Amino acid sequence: MKAAQITSYGAADVLRVNEVARPAPGAGEVLVSVEASSVNGHDVIVRAGELKMVSGRRFPLGAGLDFAGVVVETGADVEGYRAGDRVWGMVHPRKRHVTAGAAEYVVVPAGRISLVPAGVSSVDAASLVVTGATALLALRDSVHAVKGERVLVRGAAGGVGTAVVQLAHALGCHVTALARDRHAPVLTGLGADEVLDYGSTTSDAIGPFDVIVDTVGTELNCYRSRLAAGGRMVTVGLSASALAAIAASSVYGSRRVRTFSANPDTAVLRDLADKVTSVALRPVIDSVYPLTDIAAAHKAFERGGVVGKHVVAVSA
Repeated sequence: MKAAQITSYGAADVLRVNEVARPAPGAGEVLVSVEASSVNGHDVIVRAGELKMVSGRRFPLGAGLDFAGVVVETGADVEGYRAGDRVWGMVHPRKRHVTAGAAEYVVVPAGRISLVPAGVSSVDAASLVVTGATALLALRDSVHAVKGERVLVRGAAGGVGTAVVQLAHALGCHVTALARDRHAPVLTGLGADEVLDYGSTTSDAIGPFDVIVDTVGTELNCYRSRLAAGGRMVTVGLSASALAAIAASSVYGSRRVRTFSANPDTAVLRDLADKVTSVALRPVIDSVYPLTDIAAAHKAFERGGVVGKHVVAVSA
């Protein structure tokens, strides 16, 4: 089978599409024929070597965190899935993988997948797995956003940002999106009540907000100061400086900066499917690349300025 692999740590050109043996499912596992994957921040920082403590120094490493496709085979003790089922899911983000989601086949534990919502293509589904789960967990489990609250989404035009805008709108929150000015029409269409140009808007000129969801990972203390009394903030844009700011913010109690690593199980993916079915969340895709051009997809992700996701089409 063909699989995108990281051959060494570095820039996007270290990615190669290699011929490797097709994996076989063990007990409790499912073999999926992958039709689409996507590019996520986690994929890029693994490739760059920023998670060496987890991924180690042995190569090759599998590329691609998420996937959507069709069940080919189930291992022993798997219930609820059979060959032909259309599923979505993700590999474990804190484990080393020789092949991962950006491959013609992937083996995962059955507890890491769920059925794709009816009528949703694999390309659309792949664009929603990580971004949708991250947005859902951020709003629901991290900052506990509720109807009527004022929510600021920083980095609102990216994959996670567009999902947060939609889910916060569906909750009945007042949504302020911080993004490039040219992305305002799209974000307004997704449910943003107002869109502020991040290039000309300073943190001290906005707010206060009940909830801030940050996807950028910089200037966290500046934005944290724009929380109202009882406000909550979470960031999913992690870096060394962001981790330092998160740790330092602990002195502010409930108004600290929270973070988490999205690692959805079947229950979360089913909740996500409900959001898609109810049209509270829909895919936002910037571009689609073939598997052979996954390096170009990574480069486009790193250039930024996108609206939504870069998807990698593995098979049709």
